[in-house]
Amino acid sequence: MHRAWLSLGSNLEPERHLRAALRELRARFGEIVESPTYRFPAVGFDGPEFLNLAVGIDTDLQPEALDAWLHALEDRHGRVRNGPRFSSRTLDVDIVLFDDRVIAGPGHLEIPRRELVEAFVLRPLVDIAADVYEPVSARTLAQVWSESAARDVPFARVELGG
Repeated sequence: MHRAWLSLGSNLEPERHLRAALRELRARFGEIVESPTYRFPAVGFDGPEFLNLAVGIDTDLQPEALDAWLHALEDRHGRVRNGPRFSSRTLDVDIVLFDDRVIAGPGHLEIPRRELVEAFVLRPLVDIAADVYEPVSARTLAQVWSESAARDVPFARVELGG
């Protein structure tokens, strides 16, 4: 079994899509570790705020197969892929860390995710995986967060409900 740390976000009907994604993750992977949910400003474009959270899962899938499963999850929830990279979305689920692996490709698969420096990824992960090491810098996520300029990004903890 492998441990994967995922980032989930949505700014189009976010409560509905994130709750549904969590249900599907539990149905496929069993017990998950779930962070609190936070509201963050959109990054890279002007748009509605996002709700973001992180989860830890144990999986028998390799990173490429997990990535494909997560893409299918996004697609089931109306994810549009032919628009601008930075845009509103119903559901965005990314593998941020996978065991202690460093992966570049195929396609867009990148572990650790470059967005790990962003508050909307890092803050929720620190809540559930503070002692996990980021394999490139060999620092814990708590250390990465404590040294990050991303701490200055405005955010608020919210209840996802349901």
